[in-house]
Amino acid sequence: MDVVFDAFEPAFMQRALIGSLIAVVATSLVGTWVVLRGLAFLGDALAHGVIPGIALAVLWGFSPIIGAFVAALVMSGLVSVVSNRTIVREDTAIGLLFVGMLSLGIVIVSRARSFTTEVTALLFGDVLGVTTDDIRNQLLATAVVVVCTAVLYRPFLALTFNRDKAQTLGMHPRFAQAAILALLALSIVASFQAIGTLLVFGLLVGPPATASLLVHRVPAIMAASILLGALAVIAGLVVSFHYGTAGGATIAGFSVLEFFVVLAGREALVALRRARYAAVAA
Repeated sequence: MDVVFDAFEPAFMQRALIGSLIAVVATSLVGTWVVLRGLAFLGDALAHGVIPGIALAVLWGFSPIIGAFVAALVMSGLVSVVSNRTIVREDTAIGLLFVGMLSLGIVIVSRARSFTTEVTALLFGDVLGVTTDDIRNQLLATAVVVVCTAVLYRPFLALTFNRDKAQTLGMHPRFAQAAILALLALSIVASFQAIGTLLVFGLLVGPPATASLLVHRVPAIMAASILLGALAVIAGLVVSFHYGTAGGATIAGFSVLEFFVVLAGREALVALRRARYAAVAA
């Protein structure tokens, strides 16, 4: 246990832990709907779509959170426009905007003098550089995500499992879809400072996907996802502190590793049960 406690003795590591855990709460709640609705590609694209907004914020000196949120809303709106007004499928629209927004963001950041430093921080985050102000902003964004998830739980649930029935019940599936996209954008904004735009997708999908292997009810998936995400954060920061690895990437890596560990464990249990049944039958 000394290995863990030693890692979080410095103040900057404590701030990194708090900021990352707040990010886990936001991404786990929204990520549950992303995983259950099969919106992983859209989530990945939005994580990249915030880059132009953040890049403009860096270049012009205003809040990256505002820039990221506006860029995410613009991209989600463009995806809806392209898919609804043309014969192009939604996944194609997402792919086009994914590349376009990423390219635009890099072009904008290339105007900065410290290009390499800015791009690295933008794409991969700076978990060890999380400040008190960053944590305050994260708390505000995450609070909005928590409240909206609780208030809109039933419309989200109906949309996830039966869009037509949601329409019949008067739960306005289009509004619910727009709300999920807005919360997805907000959860990305609440997380990119800690783990970067390229790696936020790991927390957004990894813990909820792993939780879905263990439990089946939506509230249970959300709770298990938060616990799994917190475990990935602690393990990632400890490894980063003692071995000098990139903090955000290590956290994202552990969040993905958890999925395959749980999957392997579940398959091993299934094989063991089958072997026992076969032995009893014999």
